[in-house]
Amino acid sequence: MKIQRFFATTVSEALSAVRDSLGPDAIIISNRNVSNGVEILASREDDLSSAIAESVEEQTYQPTPATPKTLDKNPPKKLPETANPDSLVKRLFEEIREMRSYLEQRPDASSTHEEMPLHSNQSIVFGELLALGFSASLARYMAANLPFELAADLNSCLQWLKDILLHNIKTLNNEAEFLDQGGIYALVGPTGIGKTTTLAKIAARLVLRHGANKLALINTDSYRIGAPEQVRIYGKILGVSVYPVQDESELKLTLESLKNKHTILIDTVGMSQRDQMITEQLALLTNVKQPIKRLLCLNATSSIDTLNEIVEAYRGTELTGCILTKLDEAVTISNVLEILLRHKLKLFYVASGQRVPEDLELADPEKLITQIFEYRHARSSTRLKDHELSLIMK
Repeated sequence: MKIQRFFATTVSEALSAVRDSLGPDAIIISNRNVSNGVEILASREDDLSSAIAESVEEQTYQPTPATPKTLDKNPPKKLPETANPDSLVKRLFEEIREMRSYLEQRPDASSTHEEMPLHSNQSIVFGELLALGFSASLARYMAANLPFELAADLNSCLQWLKDILLHNIKTLNNEAEFLDQGGIYALVGPTGIGKTTTLAKIAARLVLRHGANKLALINTDSYRIGAPEQVRIYGKILGVSVYPVQDESELKLTLESLKNKHTILIDTVGMSQRDQMITEQLALLTNVKQPIKRLLCLNATSSIDTLNEIVEAYRGTELTGCILTKLDEAVTISNVLEILLRHKLKLFYVASGQRVPEDLELADPEKLITQIFEYRHARSSTRLKDHELSLIMK
């Protein structure tokens, strides 16, 4: 029997080489991963059939040594029945063909998710995720990991997607624990994102729970016209003292004088994620004795790439969590949800308006995911038609 060895970077390439060399009926004998790809041993079907038949015949009809009749006290024992060589070969061929079919259908183990071709039963899920507003990279990853037993039922696939997202998104489970914990919190993020209004909403909740004398507000935004006055107005309405600071030394002195306060909220300067002064702001919040926890405000209407840049710029050493703003202006929030998953951020609150303190609520993962999937309609600008999806999958 002639056995040939084939090397390739992927299983698909190796199988193509086998077919080109030995024909479509070639038999795969073994398949294993090697350092630079995969190795496949294969043979022609006729050669393997002859070799197996000869091997079975030798094992089945091997002669036994003769025994003198004088020593044969017992009657000869019946030889055990052996399988028919033809049926044995047929069964072996069936098993080998099943293995070859599996190798042709399975994704290459050496490929990444970005390189992995999706099968037709996964392409529908891929298209649905794009229509929901998720990025192509996440859609490809989720579709590639879709359980095989769910592939035939779209509703089961969508429920699996919901369960996966629900399992991985992190939210603030206990608001009372957060409000009772106390400490120093700084709201950070780009300009115009609603940090000051969000700070006032959180401050109102703290006042209702602990009283105005247990809370203090600090304003570091001396750049934007009217910013200090806006914080002072909110402080006056809530009955909370407001302390403006200009630099690191003033912040240290102010925090030292407010050690008796249960909670301190800091309103920071809004900056573009590409502004070089972000580094100075992070240094201002980290070069003090007291630990300052940073909550990043994210605009629900921003694109995935913009949100990703914002998180990268404001992350610093660590972000305690984030707050989603302008929820009422967003058509879908899949962009923000994907950023939360990508950077493993905890979502504290969602803000959906200007009213203080009404338009702020604790993040509910089930409600957020339901809102995303309710956006599944034909008018979605990211929904692909069937013929367009088939072009992408080629």
